[in-house]
Amino acid sequence: MPIPNRALVLVVDGRKMLFFRNEGDANQIDLRTEAHEERDDAAHDGDLKTDAPGTSHGSVGSARSSMEETDFKQQEEDAWVKEAAEKLRLRALRGDFDHLCIVAPPKALGVLRKALHKEVEKRIVCTINKEMSGRPIPEIEKLVENETKAAEPADV
Repeated sequence: MPIPNRALVLVVDGRKMLFFRNEGDANQIDLRTEAHEERDDAAHDGDLKTDAPGTSHGSVGSARSSMEETDFKQQEEDAWVKEAAEKLRLRALRGDFDHLCIVAPPKALGVLRKALHKEVEKRIVCTINKEMSGRPIPEIEKLVENETKAAEPADV
């Protein structure tokens, strides 16, 4: 399905959140930037940790098992993506958009899908599993156009 005029396009990953509005039509996508946010990525994972990973005693015997180390950087990225889901929720409840296209890498897309509100889910016309937050707008337009045309049913 082609992206309709005035559709919202979200391009997100663990450190950038870009909101575009399609000012074009079904034949020609023309994305215009509405908002651009970038997370400060100054803290390194080691700066966020205070202790080594813990261990636990087995229920039988004297064996110890080490616990998986927490990835604080990934937790921060997940929180950023969840923030994007919250922004979408607020915009959907305000009636800011009727159609939505989401472009995100696999991990971010998985986190986003779990956090999306039902009102946002109803408006999704396409999701694209690809990292594009650092790419220029014409490349994003071309990707969205190619993906939506490929999803169109063939004329019989």
